[in-house]
Amino acid sequence: MGLLGQLLYFSVHPNQLRSILQWKIWHDPVHTRDPKKESATLQECFKYLNMTSRSFSAVIQELNPELLVPVALFYLILRGLDTIEDDMTIPLETKEPLLRNFQHILEKDGWTFDGNAPTEKDRELLVHFDVVITEYKLVKPQYRAIITDITDKMGNGMADYANNAEHNVNGVNTVKDYELYCHYVAGLVGDGLTRLFVESKLANPALLKRPELAESMGQFLQKTNIIRDIKEDLDDKRRFYPKEIWSKHVDKFEDLFDPKNINVALNCSSEMVLNALRHADECLFYMAGIKDQSVFNFVAIPQSMAIATLELVFRNPEVYKKNVKITKGDACQLMMDSSTNLRTVCEIFKKYTRRIHKKNTPKDPNYLEISIACAKIEQFIESIYPTQDPKKLSLIHAGEIDPDVEKKKTQDSEAKKDVFFLLLAVVATLLVISALMIGAAYLAGARFDVAFNEIKKGNIFPKFDNGSEGPQTIVDQHDHGEL
Repeated sequence: MGLLGQLLYFSVHPNQLRSILQWKIWHDPVHTRDPKKESATLQECFKYLNMTSRSFSAVIQELNPELLVPVALFYLILRGLDTIEDDMTIPLETKEPLLRNFQHILEKDGWTFDGNAPTEKDRELLVHFDVVITEYKLVKPQYRAIITDITDKMGNGMADYANNAEHNVNGVNTVKDYELYCHYVAGLVGDGLTRLFVESKLANPALLKRPELAESMGQFLQKTNIIRDIKEDLDDKRRFYPKEIWSKHVDKFEDLFDPKNINVALNCSSEMVLNALRHADECLFYMAGIKDQSVFNFVAIPQSMAIATLELVFRNPEVYKKNVKITKGDACQLMMDSSTNLRTVCEIFKKYTRRIHKKNTPKDPNYLEISIACAKIEQFIESIYPTQDPKKLSLIHAGEIDPDVEKKKTQDSEAKKDVFFLLLAVVATLLVISALMIGAAYLAGARFDVAFNEIKKGNIFPKFDNGSEGPQTIVDQHDHGEL
């Protein structure tokens, strides 16, 4: 979208612009990374972090200093592993040993890899992987042990799938296979991060006794991405929707993309959303065990984005035509709301769960199960944050609080904020349009120097008397006698 397109979009969606401005201007990170105190190789690592993931990069760089570097390197190492696994141009005889031995590669000084296809988007990370290895060796031994263990498990799991000829040709078969794949590529990440959080004393050790919670954190994110990226994966000749699900709706996987099958295709994607929603309550339970605000932001923001994305793709035919994403304004609003506490994150989950429930249709064979899944999420939220506050209820019954007055105060406050940001958006839009018009006039040859001189003389408006010779003189200068 060009500049003019963005101006038109924000002129009719001022709330989107408001959210972006709020995040850019008023966002106050809990911790701020200081590149001046970093070595050249560490700065290189953060450069590749920014290149490989803009969304995760932002939240990683606001982490507690104790975890900043370990988590950044953990992400880059697993991204390198994933880049090898994803590249279908690498022969299996090259790919399999790389995946199975990647944990040992982390100990090889100067190791790099240039065997990816030129079109592979994260190729540069592996071409310069030596900087990651250099910094990895400087991390505390207890953090290195966790990263090495997860890399070993993930690499071998990926190798098993790469070595599975049926998976490479037909994709995932059963729901059990689908969840095992999500475990290897995302559930293990949740496990590793949880161990890092607990080791740094920034999370409750009780999380280690409930591994299913960390597993759900990873599964929820991965399943959301798979549902959203179905068209992109098809173009790359990959299939992650399990046959056990899509075969209920169509005979061939490609039939999902035929416009005449749109209704059954939507039923298929809704069943995939149902499968993902079952992890939502455990994700919220997990976040209750985080002690540090920066770590909470790190885990809460992606989960909020995931529930918003699920609502967007639910019964949305566009997922079969293109990669659908939430708007930048919505993303900024979610990041702001998620960077507070568990209660606000629960409100986000409740809001988008209700939207999913509202879009649910009785024509969908999974209608009842989806309704129950949405109700279970709300029920869980209600169990930890009851909507009826006992203290407030007692004050209301005592006559000390008028609920209508309190509600009106809140609404008036929100209205004033909305008016302020709308005016700010209008003024900003007018300034940009004015600057564009003045620039266009200048390029067209407008004589601003003459105008400024006349203004200095006080001639802001032309001063011609009725019947004077001034106007006639101007007309005669431009008269065309031949006409």
